[in-house]
Amino acid sequence: MTPVVSIIMGSTSDLPVMEKAAKFLNEMEIPFEMNALSAHRTPAEVELFAKGAKERGVKVIIAAAGMAAHLCGVIASMTTIPVIGVPINATLDGMDALLAIVQMPPGIPVATVGINGALNAGILAVQMLAVGDPALDQKLLDYKEGLKQKIVEANQALDAVKYTYKV
Repeated sequence: MTPVVSIIMGSTSDLPVMEKAAKFLNEMEIPFEMNALSAHRTPAEVELFAKGAKERGVKVIIAAAGMAAHLCGVIASMTTIPVIGVPINATLDGMDALLAIVQMPPGIPVATVGINGALNAGILAVQMLAVGDPALDQKLLDYKEGLKQKIVEANQALDAVKYTYKV
């Protein structure tokens, strides 16, 4: 299989957060790869990755970083592939990473999800891919219908909870 989505994280310590994106991509049957690259510790490798991703068939990059969080923007500066940034809560409740990722200069956009929002990054990546793929779009519709069904079931369970003054 050729990866269509690339999940890049600044460190393997980000894996507990990023596995949510990986599990969603796996559930949607999207081939993906995962690598640890650091904008500060392995800049040459980041450049090789970013400049070669399109040639390898990657269509969306999910990049996660904490603290200074330059990885997402550095990758975005070297490719035309959409980059989705996931700020990791490493320090300052993740606000430092969020601001570093979301405040990109004009011409270098990074779509940014919430702090530790890897699942939403995975969903957004699939939504991007589904634009030209009706079968994948149907999988997303089914997934979202499942989310709705969970709320319906939760409300049914709440109806069964009894309190003296609950009406």
